[in-house]
Amino acid sequence: MPTTLTYIDSGVLIFAAQGTADAAALALPFLVDQNREYVAGDYVRLEVLPKAIFYKRTEEVEFYETFFKTASRWIPTSQALLECAMEEASKSGLRALDALQIACAVFAGAEEFITSEKPSKPIHRTKLVKVVSIFP
Repeated sequence: MPTTLTYIDSGVLIFAAQGTADAAALALPFLVDQNREYVAGDYVRLEVLPKAIFYKRTEEVEFYETFFKTASRWIPTSQALLECAMEEASKSGLRALDALQIACAVFAGAEEFITSEKPSKPIHRTKLVKVVSIFP
C-alpha cells in the first residue's frame, strides 16, 4: 500500500506530548499511521524542543526526538524556502512560522500538512499543500 508523504505541524506534536488525554487522542493517530511517511524541517524542531529542554521535560524531549528520527526527509532552511514562506504569508495571511512550516512541507514534496489549527484558521487558506486538521 502506498504511503502518504506527511508533514506534521508543531502543534500536533505538542498536543501528543503534553496535551490532555483528549488532545493527545486527536493527535496520536496522525503520528503512528503506518500509511504515512513523515518529513520534517528545522522550524518544527525549533518550535518544540527548546522549552522542553529548558524545563527538563525529558520524556517530552525523547518523544520529539523519537518522532524526528522517523522523518524520511529533513528540510533545512534556505533562502529559497524563506522566499516561498514570505510569498505564501503575503498571499494567505499566514503567521511567520506557519508560512515557514508550509514552505518546508512544499519543499519536501509533502502531500499533506497535518495541523492542530481548526479549519477556520488562516493556515487552511494555503493552496500549496493539502492542510488537514486533527479536529473533526
